[in-house]
Amino acid sequence: MDIAILAPAAVLVLWSLIMLLWMAGTRFPAMAKSGQDLANAKPGGRGIDLEGVIPDKVNWKSHNYTHLMEQPTLFYATVVILALTNAGHGLNLYLAWAYVAIRIVHSIWQATVNLVKVRFLLFVVATICLLIMAINAVWVTLF
Repeated sequence: MDIAILAPAAVLVLWSLIMLLWMAGTRFPAMAKSGQDLANAKPGGRGIDLEGVIPDKVNWKSHNYTHLMEQPTLFYATVVILALTNAGHGLNLYLAWAYVAIRIVHSIWQATVNLVKVRFLLFVVATICLLIMAINAVWVTLF
């Protein structure tokens, strides 16, 4: 098995947990400041209930954490396929690292500046990396 490509996936997992901590570290104080109390939260309450209640800049971290639970799941599956088929080197490895680096920049951008035009460009470039990796994963599994 070609395990080098698992390193970028491990880094993205760690980054996702860092974003979780950043989200919690900003959200809980903002909730307290706005009068929101977890002990008295309505049953079934969700993070979306805080939209318009706490500052947008605080919610941006939550939005990004949600994004890290979406498309990167395809990245993880693709990385595993490439590792299992011994195709996790060369271009695929470079693309995996590029994907992770871009997603980290995307996170920092979304959590701090959040201009959509730049954020969207980062998303598109990361998606292109993932698309090429996914095509390569299909190729090595079919041929």
